[in-house]
Amino acid sequence: MFHSHYEWNIPAPGSVTPCELPVSHTTLSLMQGTVDLLILKALQNGPGHGYTVSRFVRERTDGVLQMEDAALYQALHRLEHKGWIISEWGLSENNRRAKYYSLTAAGQRQLREEVAAFTRYAAAIFKVIEAT
Repeated sequence: MFHSHYEWNIPAPGSVTPCELPVSHTTLSLMQGTVDLLILKALQNGPGHGYTVSRFVRERTDGVLQMEDAALYQALHRLEHKGWIISEWGLSENNRRAKYYSLTAAGQRQLREEVAAFTRYAAAIFKVIEAT
């Protein structure tokens, strides 16, 4: 499940408040499976275009995770190729043409599997870092 990674921007601890944009940042590498999970979760409640997905992740993480456009669209295309999402053209809130992505039944199943796997993974990591 976790085979490669994407670059995400994450501000240094304590350097910004949730609404600020980071002036300086360090780079956090997230594994491909994590990116898939975040995108699938962002689309769980209905269709959205790339900016909607990016905003969902940024807002839910209080600005800690900010996906680069290139990585986002590469991942969206990969998920579409796997059959986990489908896309169709529509108009955005700004009356611009935008590609909207939706979860398929296979994508909903994959999201459940990804959440369960990541929950186990995160619990194991916390057991290690919280050990005394």
